[in-house]
Amino acid sequence: MPAPTSRPAPPPWPRPLDAAFLAAPALRGYVLDEQGAVRKHVAVFVNGQMIPSRSRQDTPLGPGDTVMVIQALTGA
Repeated sequence: MPAPTSRPAPPPWPRPLDAAFLAAPALRGYVLDEQGAVRKHVAVFVNGQMIPSRSRQDTPLGPGDTVMVIQALTGA
């Protein structure tokens, strides 16, 4: 009987954003602060569920998962 093969863990949600940051480098500064945490005026959703922690970015993604980054609009 062959030994079961282990699958690599799915990447956490920031990884797919790396491609967006490569395509538009200025985007990184709008989404992440200097410590790499999500800025206060930005919300990240995985499959429609808001990621509650701005610094914890380890929510794993699977095939077909969607990541949405939404910037809050403020003004007077």
